[in-house]
Amino acid sequence: MSLSRRLICITQLTKQKIVMKHNLFEVVVGTFVLVCAIYFFFFSFNKSGISTSTTYQVSAKFDNIDGVSSGSDVKISGVKVGTVADAHIDPKSYQAIVTLDIDNTIALPTDSSAKILSSGLLGGKYIGIEIGADEEMLKDGGKIDFTQSGINFEELLGKFIFGSEKKDENEKK
Repeated sequence: MSLSRRLICITQLTKQKIVMKHNLFEVVVGTFVLVCAIYFFFFSFNKSGISTSTTYQVSAKFDNIDGVSSGSDVKISGVKVGTVADAHIDPKSYQAIVTLDIDNTIALPTDSSAKILSSGLLGGKYIGIEIGADEEMLKDGGKIDFTQSGINFEELLGKFIFGSEKKDENEKK
């Protein structure tokens, strides 16, 4: 075999090894990217609050639901048990009707009450449910009769500020 033929064979073998190494690198990187994508998918699904369990709906009427909207949490003793599904106005009473999706594993007595609470001074608002003592439970489509609207901190602060000014004026007289 001539020298030039040997060089051509060696060159071709070297090219094949380089191509195989390059393909192996691409397979490893592709597998890593795929594993990372699957991990992030499951992580985001778990953190999104999307529940795979079934729910039932109950409704409640409030005078004011400022800060609560679809997707807001529904909690019992600080533990999330559902979400706000819908909120609309009753055209007769002009009260806000809020529809709540409650986890099927939670049974609510018919005399339970709902109130709008704040997560903190600057935090979001959620609906808190206080469990009643009745032995009869709310069913799908049931209504929570006892409700309390949230405290409007801006209005309360305004009364405090302007109330103190009137007090100062009365003291001067």
